[in-house]
Amino acid sequence: MSKVTIFGKGNMGSALSGIAEKAGAEVQVLDSSAAADTAITGDIVILAVPYPALDAIADKFGQAFAGKTVVDITNPLDFSTFDSLVTPADSSAAQELAAKLPDAHVLKAFNTNFAATLASGTIGQDTTTVLVAGDDADAKQGLTELVEAAGLAVVDAGALKRARELEAVGFLQLTLAAGEKIAWTGGFAIQR
Repeated sequence: MSKVTIFGKGNMGSALSGIAEKAGAEVQVLDSSAAADTAITGDIVILAVPYPALDAIADKFGQAFAGKTVVDITNPLDFSTFDSLVTPADSSAAQELAAKLPDAHVLKAFNTNFAATLASGTIGQDTTTVLVAGDDADAKQGLTELVEAAGLAVVDAGALKRARELEAVGFLQLTLAAGEKIAWTGGFAIQR
């Protein structure tokens, strides 16, 4: 049985907790204010928190994440303008996180999905597809098996350096939804 720790109790955290439970995983849910000595039980740790919270979590739990798969779902938006990403053009939130957690296996996933499409498992008539980027094949395989066991599809988006493009797609999708051009139950679908 997989063990999953999810940081975040908002819409995304709840949707991801539901996916993990549907896949038969043992789930631990924490918030970013959890004490530094909190035991992290998951082999897969999903950071379902806003981008600004990543630094504090990495600083507080970095050693506890060693050897674990750590999934960054953030979209590093400038929320004051909602007009740009705040990471350098040659980097991403996931790459920044990987630099802070050198002993963890960092993946980028779920940032191109809305909570509603993760919870329902569909976007329109299509199965929700989760795009995953990362440099560790075993970490990707573990996350893929978890997501597929919950009935969702997965596409390997390549190396962790592809996280920049995933964050751009997530950014575009968020701005379209915030501008009421698409619904929060919609988004991009992949047909194979």
